[in-house]
Amino acid sequence: MAEQPRVESRSPHPSVDESSRQGSVFERLADWSARHRWSALVLWVVVLVSATVAAQAAGSAYQNDVSLPGTESQQVTDRLAAESPVQAGGTISVVLQDPGGIGSADTRARVGRMLAAVRELPHVADVTSPYAERYAVSADGTIAYATVLLDAPSPDVPVEAVRAIIDTAQQAGDGGLRVELAGDAVRDAEDGGGGAAEGVGLLAALVILVLMFGSVLAASLPIVIAVFAVGATVGLVALASHVAVVADFTTPVMILVGLGVGIDYALLVFSRFRTELLRGLDRHQATKRALDAAGRTVFFAGCTVIIALMGLTVLGLGALQGVAVAVGLTVLVTMLASLTLLPALLTIFGSRLERAVRRHAARARSAEGVRWRRWSTAVQRRPWPAIVVPVVALAALCVPLLDLHLGFADAGNDQETKTSRQAYDLLAKGFGPGVNGPLLVLAEGGRPAAQAAQRALTGTDGVAEVTPPMPAKRSGVSTLLVFPDSKPQDTATVDLVDRLRADVLPGVAEETGGTFLVGGATAAVVDFSTAVKDRLALFAGVVVGLSALLLMLVFRSVLIPLKAAVLNLLSVGASLGVVTLVFQKGVAGELFGVEPGPVEAFVPVMIFAIVFGLSMDYEVFLLSRMHEEWERTGDASFAVTEGLATTARVVTAAAAIMIVVFGAFLLDPGRMLKEFGLGLAVAVLLDAVVIRCLVLPAVMQVFGARAWWLPSRLRRLPRVVIER
Repeated sequence: MAEQPRVESRSPHPSVDESSRQGSVFERLADWSARHRWSALVLWVVVLVSATVAAQAAGSAYQNDVSLPGTESQQVTDRLAAESPVQAGGTISVVLQDPGGIGSADTRARVGRMLAAVRELPHVADVTSPYAERYAVSADGTIAYATVLLDAPSPDVPVEAVRAIIDTAQQAGDGGLRVELAGDAVRDAEDGGGGAAEGVGLLAALVILVLMFGSVLAASLPIVIAVFAVGATVGLVALASHVAVVADFTTPVMILVGLGVGIDYALLVFSRFRTELLRGLDRHQATKRALDAAGRTVFFAGCTVIIALMGLTVLGLGALQGVAVAVGLTVLVTMLASLTLLPALLTIFGSRLERAVRRHAARARSAEGVRWRRWSTAVQRRPWPAIVVPVVALAALCVPLLDLHLGFADAGNDQETKTSRQAYDLLAKGFGPGVNGPLLVLAEGGRPAAQAAQRALTGTDGVAEVTPPMPAKRSGVSTLLVFPDSKPQDTATVDLVDRLRADVLPGVAEETGGTFLVGGATAAVVDFSTAVKDRLALFAGVVVGLSALLLMLVFRSVLIPLKAAVLNLLSVGASLGVVTLVFQKGVAGELFGVEPGPVEAFVPVMIFAIVFGLSMDYEVFLLSRMHEEWERTGDASFAVTEGLATTARVVTAAAAIMIVVFGAFLLDPGRMLKEFGLGLAVAVLLDAVVIRCLVLPAVMQVFGARAWWLPSRLRRLPRVVIER
């Protein structure tokens, strides 16, 4: 019967023919690494040390490029840079509060001396006193702000120069006068190092691996591989930042993904090495067999992750392209380390590893096989409940995505102890929420056109105040600041931007013959988020299509790629739904130390690319074992049972490690990394536990032999061999 265990016809010991035949690329790679084990180790040490030393010597030049050629906000930025370079620079707001009144003689004198000192600091192009502008003092006269104009965009101003401005301004803050500072440059200067995420993740992963293998040495190998790969890649990307646009959040994302996949890939190879040892192979043959089997899975899984990440180039967003290439390089180097460095280490520590494996694994392996066979049999006996209930639950978790609001966190999401957050709150209290995200309207057509725009904007719903036109130094271009009556992150502000562009300003242009563009930081966020949403369907189609094609080539099946695409989309959608609930809706936000706000525009597409690629690890690992049993026995039900029984332990262990590594990034102070950590941890949990160990065997049971069916007209497609 199908439920009865079957004895493999293949001998665990290599026959003469098998030993004498020319091995696969992966076997030859394992053989080379084993014979040149010290050379391989030294080579990787040299790569790691060289990349690290060079990166420390050269430093990094990370920059966030959110430019979108062709968008209205980018046109405003480019035009101001060409027509009035000073106005294209970044700004810092020096926010002042005095309960006794900003206009008192003593306060005016102290503020004047402070602003004069700030004006003399490096990278300060100009300073506008609050007493020179009517709109810069609150109605009750207790709060005001001065504007410091920088001589370059905020990301290009050195942090030391910004800190000098902060320190100089806050020296005036005593005797009842409170001084806080706001602006992107201030927020960047306040950002410190990351939290303990990496260390906590590695420690938790080590604990899981020790429990799994019963040996500190065996548990350390996957972590060593991850550290080598991530360390080398971080150094290389830091060097690349001098010649290419690389976002400043790239490094922690690389570490996040690199640690996860590095431990994951090494675990797959080492687990197969352990299995082959227990089958009776010697250490050298076990290494070759492990790399020939699990190494193929690692290679295929790594390629799918890289393909998914490269799909981000479809979006045409400069910052995302740099992050995608950097993370893709991390996966590539991690894959190479698993295929070259790990076999060398298995040879170097072979005898000690073999003793540990034989001492710990036999009893656990026997018990685990029985448990997973029972689980698989129970699922296969009643497959439909195992399909319907989880799918409905995952679909329910996807529902919050219907209300997804993309954007970027601003100072209102910062910690309350930071001066940027305190300045944000003071400005909102004195001038209304819109003062923290003004829109910049560029008017061309002379002063009459600019004045007409001011009148039209002042009477527009959703606008709290409009400043008089500020002429540029050349070409008759003027700028107006428009203050919404809603916060920068509110959907009402997004609607206002759209209304000004589509309804209000076109009418003024037709009346005056002028040209009007809406830009500024808030409008740029709107444009960026819109671009991501508009191109997301194309990106998803490319990633899903290529992944499905690869699965078709590997498993010679039509149903398996379709099933994988649907289930992978469900796991990604559910994880993003959880991110939306926590970070946008505020559900359990206190638990994670975050306040409600938009989901960072980078996060959904990055999580989609990473998770969709990583999910192929488990898909290929499980299905390749099932496919191997199917081709050997022709019994579809037995293939599902044996495939799950022999791989589920590794899958759940790998998933547990990735969950703790990703989840540890919830300890990072950065909102974006918290979103990445939660999204990836939830996705792996759902994918490995709910989908791979519950839904997948149930679906494969329903499919039966049809799971491996391929139409005759598609059988000419090339075949990619994974299992051995």
